[in-house]
Amino acid sequence: MPSPDLIERWRHHLSLDRRRSTHTVRAYVATAERLVAFLESHHGEQVTAALLAQISQADLRAFLTARRMDGIGNLSAARELSAVRGFLHFIGGEEARVPLLKGPRTKRGLPRPISPDEAVALAQDIAEGAREPWIGARDWAVLLLLYGAGLRIGEAMGLTGAVLPLSETLRVTGKRNKMRVVPLLPQVSAAIDAYVALCPYPMTRDEMLFRGARGGPLSPALIRRAVQGARGRLGLSDRTTPHALRHSFATHLLGRGADLRSLQELLGHASLSSTQVYTQVDAAHLMDVYRNAHPRA
Repeated sequence: MPSPDLIERWRHHLSLDRRRSTHTVRAYVATAERLVAFLESHHGEQVTAALLAQISQADLRAFLTARRMDGIGNLSAARELSAVRGFLHFIGGEEARVPLLKGPRTKRGLPRPISPDEAVALAQDIAEGAREPWIGARDWAVLLLLYGAGLRIGEAMGLTGAVLPLSETLRVTGKRNKMRVVPLLPQVSAAIDAYVALCPYPMTRDEMLFRGARGGPLSPALIRRAVQGARGRLGLSDRTTPHALRHSFATHLLGRGADLRSLQELLGHASLSSTQVYTQVDAAHLMDVYRNAHPRA
């Protein structure tokens, strides 16, 4: 079986069978392509399903070494190894015997929330710097959704005109097409309504809610670049990203007494362990306050 067929089968499995996000499909397919290209060079022959079934621990170690020479760190190497294992299990089927190889040790970093004042200042700076009023209203609405409702940027970009007219809650499609319902603060609803009123493009049920300057779907990259520029102007940390607004939403709710199970539902986490990291964030924040304010700290 020619190697391109292996890659296409993997792509089809991820996107249609597993219903993974476009970003995940792109990353996992790229890893498979790198592995196949490496093995073809390493063994001097075309890679087939039979050859993949015979891959050795030495082959995998050599592949990771080559990736290390490309400059990837521990976390990227661990993700690469995880994607490789998934690919090999898929190609080999139930009888697949993937060599055991311990991945690099990684230290999970804590999310870095920003203060409510910083979140508002960030959104205001971006909105006020927009070239047209409707674009400013759009960016303000997007950033308030991330901070006020805890959405991922991809979830916000995935909203369509079907959410209109707004109610007190919003149905969101998260990772792996998992649906959840999040409450909408009045300020967030007002921001979206103001954007819709100014947007020059018609809002139909099937079109994306947030539109680019030419009417197409708004790219998350534009929001990321806008945040990058604003944080430089405001002197905020490099960790101030669109995703940091979601972290701030979670941390501030936890600090005001939200329980972990409720927070897990609001964030759309599949596992409670993903939500528990915010208990560490809140503790870290309290320690910062203690050190800065206590006279004997």
